[in-house]
Amino acid sequence: MILENGVVRTLDPSLPVARALAIAGEHVAGGVGTHETALPSPEIVDLGGRTVVPGFADAHVHFPTWALAQRQVDLDGCGTLDEALGRMRGAAPSTGGWIRAYGWRSGDWTPAVEPTRGDLDAITGSTPAALLSKDYHSLWLNSAALALAHGDLDVAGGVVERDERGEPTGVLREEAAWRFKEWFLRVSDEEYVEAMRAGVRLALSRGVTSVHDKDGWLGAPGLWQQLEEQGALGIRVWQSLPADRIDALEETGLRSGIGGDFVKVGYLKVFMDGTLGSETALMLDGTGVEITSAEELADIVRRAARIGWPVAVHAIGDRANRNALDAFEQTADEWRPRGLRHRIEHAQCLAPDDVGRFGRLGVAASVQFTHATSDREIAERLWEGRLDAAYAWRSLLDGGAVVANGSDAPIEDLDPLAGIVAGVLRTSDERPAWRPEQAVTVEEALVATCVAPAWLTRDERRRGRLLPGYLADLVVLDRDPVTCPPEELPEVQVVATMVGGRWLHNPPPWD
Repeated sequence: MILENGVVRTLDPSLPVARALAIAGEHVAGGVGTHETALPSPEIVDLGGRTVVPGFADAHVHFPTWALAQRQVDLDGCGTLDEALGRMRGAAPSTGGWIRAYGWRSGDWTPAVEPTRGDLDAITGSTPAALLSKDYHSLWLNSAALALAHGDLDVAGGVVERDERGEPTGVLREEAAWRFKEWFLRVSDEEYVEAMRAGVRLALSRGVTSVHDKDGWLGAPGLWQQLEEQGALGIRVWQSLPADRIDALEETGLRSGIGGDFVKVGYLKVFMDGTLGSETALMLDGTGVEITSAEELADIVRRAARIGWPVAVHAIGDRANRNALDAFEQTADEWRPRGLRHRIEHAQCLAPDDVGRFGRLGVAASVQFTHATSDREIAERLWEGRLDAAYAWRSLLDGGAVVANGSDAPIEDLDPLAGIVAGVLRTSDERPAWRPEQAVTVEEALVATCVAPAWLTRDERRRGRLLPGYLADLVVLDRDPVTCPPEELPEVQVVATMVGGRWLHNPPPWD
């Protein structure tokens, strides 16, 4: 196959732009004029002036959770408690008899108020209801749901909100929310797989050819395996496992990267703290929730290094990020000789002195460009005076850090083009750019969305660029995002998606 009459952005500095692209089987064969004679009767695809870029990767997504959320009540963007309750009216129970919703954030509500079980009871009655917050670190329950726990709600690292009488308000945070979810909000494999099948199609329509999934805790590797067995996978997966599985990994001797071309289990996930929206991010002023200490993380990193596993660390607050960086620095003699590619997820609020440590240590910043645009108001309110190095994508790049971009879906939408817009324009609506000095260029955003995620998986010689011998994972766009006027960037659309030389979304010809 030869794609011609368009712009091919290879993302390789030595030859950034080609006029055409030859594909043989699963791989890029080269540029026209060099290798096309080796292709028997090549199919010619007229790009019609469109642009080809490497397939998009989402470097941070909770894919099964996101796929399931597409079937639940969406509370994202609600400006008031009443608006959130209005969306809940008439919601029907899902499989398992629960009313489910996601996406609320009380910090966005006017007037300022926290939700309660009583608010939900008036709408849901005796049917148990569970509403996950936008950051997925808080759970809003009605009385019927709370009753299932028989008062057993408290857990180390968790927060149970209580009223003036000491009674639970219906909001659980961090470990308390996660344990309740694990105990009572079980979803069958069949329901997950059905949702993920539709989710894969939606992801492909948005140019996503690979994801770094964070839902290892709920058995995602087995769910992906079922999809692959059914011939419905279509995207490449770099799967995390919870760090508490390290004992089993030590016992079995399994190393990072186990799996095949489409599903590989590759890294351990650790939580240092909570989140901005739930006001549980661990800060240097002493506020927030510490889930893992610097000493505990250092022990995990050492043990993981000895069996060949990189570690991904959730860190939101400036204290959490410093603790994570300290742990990586203290253990560098263990992991650096092994070439492990560790990462800090989110890196949202940094102390200015810590920004350059990412590059110096060789720890990647796995960030979400869209968080800067969706969090701007709540960050200014809760982190006033601490924003100099918050959402600091430009500073991280200038400091030599590898910056990979993801969505954190379902917290944000799984849409790489929206992430590129947020990273470049630092706004997603009519408001002016927020902290525009931290903007990245379109080329840098593409590298963060295509090249850096492949590097984190140790697959940088096979994916992320459009070079001979690389896998033919690519996206056709309706225009060139690099040269189009900045005001047109939000209008760029995915035309088609190819994975391994096969068109999996909207094959040509195109109108």
